[in-house]
Amino acid sequence: MDNQLPLGPTPPPQPRYATILRRVSLVLGLLLVGLGSTLAGFAIFEHKTPLQVVSQVTQVFVPSPQQVFGKNDVLVLVEGLDYDYDAKDQEFSKESRSDVIWAVHLDLNNKRIYQLSIPRDMIATMPNGQQAKINQAQSDGGVKEAKSVIANWLGIPGFDRYMVLRIDATKDFINALGGVNVYVKNSDCLRNHTNCTGDSINYDDSWGHLHIHLTEGMHHLNGDQAVGYMRFRHDWCSDPCRIMRQQQVLHALMDRVKGDKINTLLHVNDLLGVFHRDVDTNFTNAELVSLANYYADMDQSALKTNQVPYTSDMDLPNYGDSLVPDVTARAQLVQSMLIAPPTPLPSPDANALAGVVPSSVRVDVENGSGVRGAAHRVASELQKAGFVIADVGDAPSDDHTTTEIHDHSRVAFAGAKVRAALPALSTLTIIGDGTLPSASPLVTSQGSDVTVVVGRDLVSALSKAPSKANASP
Repeated sequence: MDNQLPLGPTPPPQPRYATILRRVSLVLGLLLVGLGSTLAGFAIFEHKTPLQVVSQVTQVFVPSPQQVFGKNDVLVLVEGLDYDYDAKDQEFSKESRSDVIWAVHLDLNNKRIYQLSIPRDMIATMPNGQQAKINQAQSDGGVKEAKSVIANWLGIPGFDRYMVLRIDATKDFINALGGVNVYVKNSDCLRNHTNCTGDSINYDDSWGHLHIHLTEGMHHLNGDQAVGYMRFRHDWCSDPCRIMRQQQVLHALMDRVKGDKINTLLHVNDLLGVFHRDVDTNFTNAELVSLANYYADMDQSALKTNQVPYTSDMDLPNYGDSLVPDVTARAQLVQSMLIAPPTPLPSPDANALAGVVPSSVRVDVENGSGVRGAAHRVASELQKAGFVIADVGDAPSDDHTTTEIHDHSRVAFAGAKVRAALPALSTLTIIGDGTLPSASPLVTSQGSDVTVVVGRDLVSALSKAPSKANASP
Protein backbone atom coordinates (compact mmCIF):
# COMPACT_ATOMS: atom_id res chain seq x y z
CA MET A 1 0.00 0.00 0.00
CA ASP A 2 1.13 3.58 -0.44
CA ASN A 3 2.92 5.36 2.38
CA GLN A 4 0.58 6.42 5.19
CA LEU A 5 0.12 10.15 5.62
CA PRO A 6 0.93 11.38 9.16
CA LEU A 7 -1.96 11.46 11.59
CA GLY A 8 -0.19 13.46 14.28
CA PRO A 9 2.64 13.02 16.76
CA THR A 10 3.44 9.54 18.02
CA PRO A 11 1.62 9.32 21.35
CA PRO A 12 3.68 8.70 24.44
CA PRO A 13 3.25 5.44 26.34
CA GLN A 14 0.14 5.51 28.49
CA PRO A 15 0.06 4.30 32.11
CA ARG A 16 -1.87 1.08 32.60
CA TYR A 17 -4.20 2.24 35.30
CA ALA A 18 -6.61 -0.48 36.26
CA THR A 19 -9.54 1.93 36.09
CA ILE A 20 -8.85 2.55 32.42
CA LEU A 21 -9.75 -1.05 31.71
CA ARG A 22 -13.32 -0.61 32.86
CA ARG A 23 -14.50 1.48 29.92
CA VAL A 24 -17.24 0.42 27.60
CA SER A 25 -16.85 1.60 24.05
CA LEU A 26 -18.64 3.34 21.55
CA VAL A 27 -21.78 4.56 20.04
CA LEU A 28 -21.82 2.70 16.81
CA GLY A 29 -24.05 3.24 13.92
CA LEU A 30 -26.71 5.01 15.90
CA LEU A 31 -27.24 7.69 13.34
CA LEU A 32 -27.80 4.94 10.78
CA VAL A 33 -28.67 1.76 12.64
CA GLY A 34 -30.79 3.62 15.18
CA LEU A 35 -32.46 5.78 12.60
CA GLY A 36 -33.19 2.84 10.33
CA SER A 37 -34.53 0.68 13.11
CA THR A 38 -36.90 3.42 14.22
CA LEU A 39 -38.94 2.82 11.09
CA ALA A 40 -40.03 -0.41 12.72
CA GLY A 41 -41.64 1.53 15.55
CA PHE A 42 -44.77 1.80 13.51
CA ALA A 43 -45.03 -1.99 13.60
CA ILE A 44 -45.52 -1.77 17.35
CA PHE A 45 -47.91 1.15 17.30
CA GLU A 46 -49.99 -0.17 14.39
CA HIS A 47 -49.74 -3.90 15.23
CA LYS A 48 -48.34 -4.79 11.80
CA THR A 49 -45.39 -6.83 10.59
CA PRO A 50 -42.19 -5.03 9.56
CA LEU A 51 -42.85 -5.95 5.91
CA GLN A 52 -46.30 -4.34 6.08
CA VAL A 53 -44.83 -1.25 7.67
CA VAL A 54 -42.13 -0.89 4.99
CA SER A 55 -44.79 -1.21 2.32
CA GLN A 56 -46.94 1.39 4.05
CA VAL A 57 -44.09 3.85 4.53
CA THR A 58 -43.15 3.72 0.86
CA GLN A 59 -46.71 4.65 -0.06
CA VAL A 60 -46.99 7.78 2.06
CA PHE A 61 -45.15 11.05 2.03
CA VAL A 62 -42.34 11.35 4.56
CA PRO A 63 -41.38 14.99 5.21
CA SER A 64 -37.79 15.86 4.44
CA PRO A 65 -35.42 16.55 7.36
CA GLN A 66 -35.17 20.15 6.17
CA GLN A 67 -38.93 20.48 6.69
CA VAL A 68 -38.91 18.63 10.01
CA PHE A 69 -35.98 20.53 11.53
CA GLY A 70 -36.51 23.81 9.69
CA LYS A 71 -32.81 24.02 8.80
CA ASN A 72 -30.16 22.41 6.60
CA ASP A 73 -27.62 21.49 9.28
CA VAL A 74 -28.15 19.56 12.51
CA LEU A 75 -25.40 19.18 15.13
CA VAL A 76 -25.65 16.15 17.40
CA LEU A 77 -23.66 15.24 20.51
CA VAL A 78 -23.23 11.48 20.77
CA GLU A 79 -21.84 9.96 23.98
CA GLY A 80 -21.16 6.43 25.13
CA LEU A 81 -21.18 6.02 28.90
CA ASP A 82 -18.41 4.52 31.01
CA TYR A 83 -19.38 1.89 33.55
CA ASP A 84 -18.12 0.15 36.66
CA TYR A 85 -18.87 -3.04 38.61
CA ASP A 86 -20.46 -3.29 42.06
CA ALA A 87 -19.68 -5.79 44.82
CA LYS A 88 -21.88 -8.37 43.07
CA ASP A 89 -19.95 -7.88 39.78
CA GLN A 90 -22.94 -6.19 38.16
CA GLU A 91 -22.50 -3.28 35.77
CA PHE A 92 -23.65 0.19 36.76
CA SER A 93 -23.18 3.66 35.25
CA LYS A 94 -24.58 6.08 37.83
CA GLU A 95 -22.71 9.42 37.62
CA SER A 96 -20.39 7.87 35.05
CA ARG A 97 -18.13 9.82 32.72
CA SER A 98 -18.51 9.68 28.96
CA ASP A 99 -16.28 7.03 27.44
CA VAL A 100 -16.92 8.05 23.84
CA ILE A 101 -17.55 11.60 22.60
CA TRP A 102 -18.62 12.42 19.05
CA ALA A 103 -19.64 15.73 17.52
CA VAL A 104 -21.82 14.78 14.53
CA HIS A 105 -22.93 17.09 11.75
CA LEU A 106 -25.93 16.01 9.68
CA ASP A 107 -25.38 17.90 6.42
CA LEU A 108 -28.89 17.82 4.95
CA ASN A 109 -27.99 19.86 1.87
CA ASN A 110 -25.43 17.34 0.59
CA LYS A 111 -26.66 14.13 2.27
CA ARG A 112 -23.46 13.68 4.24
CA ILE A 113 -22.63 12.86 7.87
CA TYR A 114 -19.50 14.25 9.52
CA GLN A 115 -18.33 12.51 12.71
CA LEU A 116 -15.57 14.22 14.72
CA SER A 117 -14.24 12.14 17.63
CA ILE A 118 -12.95 13.85 20.79
CA PRO A 119 -10.55 11.77 22.91
CA ARG A 120 -12.03 11.47 26.39
CA ASP A 121 -8.77 12.51 28.10
CA MET A 122 -8.62 15.96 26.47
CA ILE A 123 -8.19 18.85 28.91
CA ALA A 124 -11.22 21.17 29.08
CA THR A 125 -12.52 23.92 31.36
CA MET A 126 -15.53 23.06 33.50
CA PRO A 127 -18.31 25.57 34.41
CA ASN A 128 -16.61 26.24 37.76
CA GLY A 129 -13.46 27.38 35.95
CA GLN A 130 -11.43 24.30 36.92
CA GLN A 131 -9.55 22.21 34.38
CA ALA A 132 -10.51 18.55 34.06
CA LYS A 133 -10.69 15.81 31.49
CA ILE A 134 -13.50 16.62 29.09
CA ASN A 135 -15.44 13.45 29.92
CA GLN A 136 -15.88 14.69 33.51
CA ALA A 137 -18.66 17.03 32.35
CA GLN A 138 -21.09 14.13 31.87
CA SER A 139 -20.42 12.88 35.40
CA ASP A 140 -20.81 16.32 36.98
CA GLY A 141 -23.98 17.52 35.28
CA GLY A 142 -25.28 14.90 32.87
CA VAL A 143 -25.87 15.52 29.20
CA LYS A 144 -26.85 19.16 29.77
CA GLU A 145 -23.43 20.05 31.16
CA ALA A 146 -21.66 17.82 28.64
CA LYS A 147 -23.34 19.65 25.76
CA SER A 148 -22.28 23.03 27.15
CA VAL A 149 -18.68 22.11 27.97
CA ILE A 150 -18.04 20.27 24.70
CA ALA A 151 -19.65 23.01 22.57
CA ASN A 152 -17.49 25.66 24.29
CA TRP A 153 -14.40 23.49 23.86
CA LEU A 154 -15.10 23.14 20.13
CA GLY A 155 -16.04 26.81 19.71
CA ILE A 156 -19.54 26.17 18.33
CA PRO A 157 -22.84 27.76 19.50
CA GLY A 158 -24.27 24.45 20.74
CA PHE A 159 -25.83 21.12 19.79
CA ASP A 160 -29.33 20.68 18.36
CA ARG A 161 -29.82 17.10 19.57
CA TYR A 162 -28.06 14.46 21.64
CA MET A 163 -27.80 10.67 21.89
CA VAL A 164 -26.41 8.92 24.96
CA LEU A 165 -25.69 5.20 24.93
CA ARG A 166 -26.31 3.30 28.12
CA ILE A 167 -24.57 0.12 29.24
CA ASP A 168 -24.24 -2.64 26.62
CA ALA A 169 -25.77 -0.57 23.79
CA THR A 170 -22.86 -1.29 21.46
CA LYS A 171 -22.84 -5.02 22.14
CA ASP A 172 -26.64 -5.26 21.87
CA PHE A 173 -26.77 -3.42 18.54
CA ILE A 174 -24.16 -5.70 17.00
CA ASN A 175 -25.79 -8.85 18.33
CA ALA A 176 -29.20 -7.67 17.11
CA LEU A 177 -27.71 -7.51 13.59
CA GLY A 178 -26.13 -10.94 13.89
CA GLY A 179 -22.57 -9.59 14.12
CA VAL A 180 -20.35 -7.53 11.81
CA ASN A 181 -17.42 -8.21 9.48
CA VAL A 182 -14.31 -6.29 10.58
CA TYR A 183 -10.72 -6.39 9.33
CA VAL A 184 -8.87 -6.66 12.63
CA LYS A 185 -5.61 -4.66 12.77
CA ASN A 186 -2.92 -4.10 15.33
CA SER A 187 -1.76 -0.53 15.85
CA ASP A 188 1.17 -0.68 13.40
CA CYS A 189 -1.12 -1.95 10.67
CA LEU A 190 -3.88 0.51 11.60
CA ARG A 191 -1.72 3.64 11.58
CA ASN A 192 1.26 2.94 9.35
CA HIS A 193 0.14 0.02 7.17
CA THR A 194 3.22 -1.90 8.34
CA ASN A 195 3.36 -5.27 10.10
CA CYS A 196 0.10 -6.29 8.40
CA THR A 197 1.13 -9.92 8.03
CA GLY A 198 -0.98 -11.82 10.53
CA ASP A 199 0.00 -10.36 13.89
CA SER A 200 -2.49 -10.79 16.75
CA ILE A 201 -4.10 -8.84 19.57
CA ASN A 202 -4.05 -10.83 22.81
CA TYR A 203 -5.06 -9.18 26.04
CA ASP A 204 -6.78 -10.41 29.21
CA ASP A 205 -8.03 -8.46 32.20
CA SER A 206 -10.56 -10.45 34.20
CA TRP A 207 -11.17 -7.63 36.67
CA GLY A 208 -11.91 -5.21 33.83
CA HIS A 209 -13.91 -7.85 31.91
CA LEU A 210 -11.76 -7.36 28.82
CA HIS A 211 -10.65 -10.44 26.86
CA ILE A 212 -9.29 -10.01 23.32
CA HIS A 213 -7.85 -12.88 21.26
CA LEU A 214 -7.96 -11.92 17.59
CA THR A 215 -5.55 -12.36 14.69
CA GLU A 216 -5.02 -9.73 12.04
CA GLY A 217 -7.41 -10.19 9.12
CA MET A 218 -11.12 -10.31 8.33
CA HIS A 219 -13.34 -11.65 11.12
CA HIS A 220 -17.07 -11.94 11.76
CA LEU A 221 -17.35 -10.47 15.26
CA ASN A 222 -20.19 -10.80 17.71
CA GLY A 223 -21.05 -8.02 20.12
CA ASP A 224 -18.58 -8.99 22.85
CA GLN A 225 -15.73 -9.45 20.37
CA ALA A 226 -16.38 -6.16 18.59
CA VAL A 227 -16.59 -4.24 21.87
CA GLY A 228 -13.33 -5.82 23.04
CA TYR A 229 -11.62 -4.84 19.78
CA MET A 230 -12.85 -1.26 20.09
CA ARG A 231 -11.88 -0.97 23.75
CA PHE A 232 -8.29 -2.11 23.19
CA ARG A 233 -5.78 0.67 23.86
CA HIS A 234 -2.92 -0.99 25.71
CA ASP A 235 -0.11 -0.52 23.22
CA TRP A 236 2.00 2.35 21.92
CA CYS A 237 -0.86 3.95 19.96
CA SER A 238 -3.37 4.09 22.84
CA ASP A 239 -6.46 6.31 22.40
CA PRO A 240 -5.86 7.50 18.79
CA CYS A 241 -5.92 3.89 17.55
CA ARG A 242 -8.81 3.08 19.86
CA ILE A 243 -10.82 5.80 18.11
CA MET A 244 -9.73 4.50 14.70
CA ARG A 245 -11.02 1.04 15.66
CA GLN A 246 -14.31 2.57 16.71
CA GLN A 247 -14.58 4.22 13.30
CA GLN A 248 -13.69 0.92 11.62
CA VAL A 249 -16.61 -0.79 13.31
CA LEU A 250 -18.95 2.11 12.47
CA HIS A 251 -18.19 1.64 8.77
CA ALA A 252 -18.59 -2.13 9.17
CA LEU A 253 -22.01 -1.55 10.70
CA MET A 254 -22.98 0.63 7.75
CA ASP A 255 -21.90 -2.15 5.40
CA ARG A 256 -23.95 -4.66 7.39
CA VAL A 257 -27.10 -2.53 7.47
CA LYS A 258 -26.97 -1.37 3.85
CA GLY A 259 -25.31 -4.41 2.26
CA ASP A 260 -27.68 -7.00 3.73
CA LYS A 261 -31.04 -5.29 3.82
CA ILE A 262 -32.94 -8.56 4.23
CA ASN A 263 -30.96 -9.31 7.39
CA THR A 264 -31.65 -5.79 8.67
CA LEU A 265 -35.35 -6.16 7.97
CA LEU A 266 -35.51 -9.52 9.75
CA HIS A 267 -33.84 -8.03 12.83
CA VAL A 268 -35.53 -4.64 12.76
CA ASN A 269 -37.72 -5.28 15.80
CA ASP A 270 -34.64 -6.38 17.77
CA LEU A 271 -32.85 -3.21 16.71
CA LEU A 272 -35.79 -1.07 17.74
CA GLY A 273 -35.85 -2.78 21.13
CA VAL A 274 -32.16 -2.03 21.68
CA PHE A 275 -32.66 1.57 20.61
CA HIS A 276 -35.51 2.20 23.06
CA ARG A 277 -33.82 0.27 25.89
CA ASP A 278 -30.21 1.43 25.57
CA VAL A 279 -30.37 4.96 24.10
CA ASP A 280 -31.35 8.27 25.70
CA THR A 281 -32.10 10.95 23.09
CA ASN A 282 -34.14 14.07 22.47
CA PHE A 283 -34.78 13.15 18.82
CA THR A 284 -38.50 12.72 18.19
CA ASN A 285 -39.85 9.68 16.35
CA ALA A 286 -40.90 11.95 13.45
CA GLU A 287 -37.35 13.33 13.18
CA LEU A 288 -35.81 9.86 13.24
CA VAL A 289 -38.18 8.53 10.58
CA SER A 290 -37.45 11.52 8.35
CA LEU A 291 -33.68 11.08 8.76
CA ALA A 292 -33.89 7.33 8.17
CA ASN A 293 -35.80 7.88 4.95
CA TYR A 294 -33.42 10.63 3.81
CA TYR A 295 -30.18 8.74 4.49
CA ALA A 296 -31.44 5.31 3.38
CA ASP A 297 -29.38 5.33 0.16
CA MET A 298 -26.32 7.13 1.55
CA ASP A 299 -23.01 5.76 0.30
CA GLN A 300 -20.15 4.85 2.63
CA SER A 301 -18.09 7.73 1.26
CA ALA A 302 -20.70 10.21 2.53
CA LEU A 303 -19.72 9.36 6.11
CA LYS A 304 -16.66 11.46 6.98
CA THR A 305 -14.76 10.61 10.16
CA ASN A 306 -11.83 12.24 11.91
CA GLN A 307 -10.50 12.90 15.41
CA VAL A 308 -9.12 15.95 17.21
CA PRO A 309 -5.35 15.48 17.62
CA TYR A 310 -3.23 16.53 20.59
CA THR A 311 0.22 18.08 20.89
CA SER A 312 1.36 16.60 24.21
CA ASP A 313 0.21 15.09 27.48
CA MET A 314 0.52 16.36 31.06
CA ASP A 315 -0.18 15.23 34.61
CA LEU A 316 -3.37 17.10 35.50
CA PRO A 317 -3.97 17.29 39.28
CA ASN A 318 -6.71 14.85 40.38
CA TYR A 319 -6.98 13.40 36.84
CA GLY A 320 -3.56 12.01 35.99
CA ASP A 321 -2.27 11.74 32.44
CA SER A 322 -4.30 14.13 30.24
CA LEU A 323 -4.08 15.36 26.65
CA VAL A 324 -3.34 18.90 25.47
CA PRO A 325 -5.40 19.57 22.30
CA ASP A 326 -3.87 20.83 19.07
CA VAL A 327 -5.94 24.02 18.99
CA THR A 328 -5.00 24.92 15.40
CA ALA A 329 -5.95 21.52 14.00
CA ARG A 330 -9.09 21.50 16.14
CA ALA A 331 -10.24 24.83 14.69
CA GLN A 332 -9.63 23.59 11.15
CA LEU A 333 -11.53 20.35 11.74
CA VAL A 334 -14.45 22.19 13.35
CA GLN A 335 -14.61 24.55 10.39
CA SER A 336 -14.37 21.84 7.72
CA MET A 337 -16.61 19.26 9.40
CA LEU A 338 -19.08 21.00 11.69
CA ILE A 339 -19.48 24.57 10.45
CA ALA A 340 -18.79 24.89 6.73
CA PRO A 341 -18.01 21.52 5.07
CA PRO A 342 -16.89 21.52 1.45
CA THR A 343 -19.67 21.17 -1.10
CA PRO A 344 -19.82 19.51 -4.55
CA LEU A 345 -18.96 21.88 -7.41
CA PRO A 346 -20.90 22.09 -10.69
CA SER A 347 -19.27 20.90 -13.90
CA PRO A 348 -18.04 23.58 -16.36
CA ASP A 349 -18.97 23.65 -20.04
CA ALA A 350 -16.64 22.15 -22.66
CA ASN A 351 -15.06 25.48 -23.66
CA ALA A 352 -14.18 26.40 -20.07
CA LEU A 353 -12.72 22.95 -19.46
CA ALA A 354 -10.60 23.12 -22.62
CA GLY A 355 -9.02 26.34 -21.38
CA VAL A 356 -7.44 24.65 -18.34
CA VAL A 357 -3.83 23.62 -19.04
CA PRO A 358 -3.00 20.34 -17.20
CA SER A 359 0.62 21.41 -16.55
CA SER A 360 -0.72 24.32 -14.46
CA VAL A 361 -2.39 21.95 -11.99
CA ARG A 362 -0.52 20.24 -9.12
CA VAL A 363 -2.23 17.08 -7.89
CA ASP A 364 -1.94 15.08 -4.66
CA VAL A 365 -3.16 11.47 -4.87
CA GLU A 366 -4.28 9.61 -1.73
CA ASN A 367 -5.09 5.91 -1.65
CA GLY A 368 -8.42 5.42 0.13
CA SER A 369 -9.30 2.14 -1.58
CA GLY A 370 -7.31 -0.33 0.49
CA VAL A 371 -5.83 -1.71 -2.76
CA ARG A 372 -2.04 -1.72 -2.77
CA GLY A 373 -0.49 0.67 -5.28
CA ALA A 374 -3.80 2.29 -6.34
CA ALA A 375 -2.57 5.85 -5.72
CA HIS A 376 0.55 5.31 -7.84
CA ARG A 377 -1.59 3.88 -10.66
CA VAL A 378 -3.85 6.94 -10.65
CA ALA A 379 -0.88 9.31 -10.35
CA SER A 380 0.69 7.65 -13.39
CA GLU A 381 -2.50 8.16 -15.42
CA LEU A 382 -2.67 11.83 -14.45
CA GLN A 383 1.02 12.38 -15.16
CA LYS A 384 0.55 10.93 -18.65
CA ALA A 385 -2.27 13.42 -19.14
CA GLY A 386 0.11 16.30 -18.38
CA PHE A 387 -0.66 17.08 -14.72
CA VAL A 388 2.10 17.81 -12.21
CA ILE A 389 2.08 15.16 -9.48
CA ALA A 390 2.92 16.42 -5.99
CA ASP A 391 2.46 13.94 -3.12
CA VAL A 392 1.37 10.31 -3.45
CA GLY A 393 0.41 8.38 -0.30
CA ASP A 394 -2.39 6.90 1.78
CA ALA A 395 -5.61 8.62 2.82
CA PRO A 396 -6.44 8.67 6.56
CA SER A 397 -8.87 5.79 5.94
CA ASP A 398 -8.83 2.95 3.40
CA ASP A 399 -12.57 2.20 3.18
CA HIS A 400 -13.62 4.63 0.43
CA THR A 401 -16.02 2.92 -1.95
CA THR A 402 -16.30 6.03 -4.12
CA THR A 403 -13.59 8.40 -5.33
CA GLU A 404 -13.45 12.06 -4.32
CA ILE A 405 -11.76 14.98 -6.03
CA HIS A 406 -11.08 17.89 -3.67
CA ASP A 407 -10.49 21.22 -5.46
CA HIS A 408 -8.60 23.83 -3.42
CA SER A 409 -7.07 25.64 -6.37
CA ARG A 410 -7.04 29.21 -7.57
CA VAL A 411 -7.07 27.73 -11.09
CA ALA A 412 -10.71 27.72 -12.17
CA PHE A 413 -12.12 24.23 -12.87
CA ALA A 414 -8.86 22.48 -11.92
CA GLY A 415 -10.80 19.66 -10.26
CA ALA A 416 -13.04 19.20 -13.28
CA LYS A 417 -9.97 18.97 -15.53
CA VAL A 418 -8.57 16.19 -13.35
CA ARG A 419 -11.88 14.34 -13.41
CA ALA A 420 -11.96 14.49 -17.21
CA ALA A 421 -8.60 12.68 -17.33
CA LEU A 422 -9.95 9.71 -15.37
CA PRO A 423 -12.51 7.05 -16.31
CA ALA A 424 -16.08 8.36 -16.35
CA LEU A 425 -17.80 7.56 -13.06
CA SER A 426 -21.19 8.93 -12.02
CA THR A 427 -20.03 8.84 -8.37
CA LEU A 428 -16.83 10.79 -9.00
CA THR A 429 -17.79 14.24 -7.67
CA ILE A 430 -15.74 17.39 -7.23
CA ILE A 431 -15.72 18.91 -3.77
CA GLY A 432 -14.77 22.53 -3.27
CA ASP A 433 -12.44 22.98 -0.29
CA GLY A 434 -11.83 26.68 -0.90
CA THR A 435 -8.54 28.17 -2.03
CA LEU A 436 -6.50 27.15 1.01
CA PRO A 437 -5.57 23.52 1.69
CA SER A 438 -5.75 24.23 5.44
CA ALA A 439 -9.53 24.54 5.11
CA SER A 440 -9.68 20.83 4.29
CA PRO A 441 -9.35 17.90 6.70
CA LEU A 442 -7.15 16.23 4.09
CA VAL A 443 -3.39 16.37 4.38
CA THR A 444 -2.26 18.32 1.33
CA SER A 445 1.17 19.24 0.06
CA GLN A 446 2.34 22.81 -0.15
CA GLY A 447 0.82 24.54 -3.17
CA SER A 448 -1.24 21.62 -4.45
CA ASP A 449 -4.39 22.44 -6.42
CA VAL A 450 -6.34 19.20 -6.32
CA THR A 451 -6.39 16.13 -4.08
CA VAL A 452 -7.71 12.85 -5.47
CA VAL A 453 -8.85 10.35 -2.84
CA VAL A 454 -8.90 7.06 -4.73
CA GLY A 455 -11.89 4.81 -3.99
CA ARG A 456 -12.58 1.23 -4.99
CA ASP A 457 -14.84 2.39 -7.85
CA LEU A 458 -11.91 4.08 -9.62
CA VAL A 459 -9.63 1.09 -9.07
CA SER A 460 -12.24 -1.13 -10.71
CA ALA A 461 -12.77 1.30 -13.59
CA LEU A 462 -9.04 1.60 -14.29
CA SER A 463 -8.70 -2.18 -14.45
CA LYS A 464 -11.33 -2.31 -17.19
CA ALA A 465 -10.64 0.87 -19.18
CA PRO A 466 -7.66 1.77 -21.43
CA SER A 467 -5.50 4.70 -20.37
CA LYS A 468 -7.19 7.99 -21.30
CA ALA A 469 -3.83 9.52 -21.94
CA ASN A 470 -3.10 6.93 -24.65
CA ALA A 471 -6.63 6.52 -26.00
CA SER A 472 -7.53 7.68 -29.46
CA PRO A 473 -9.53 10.90 -29.67
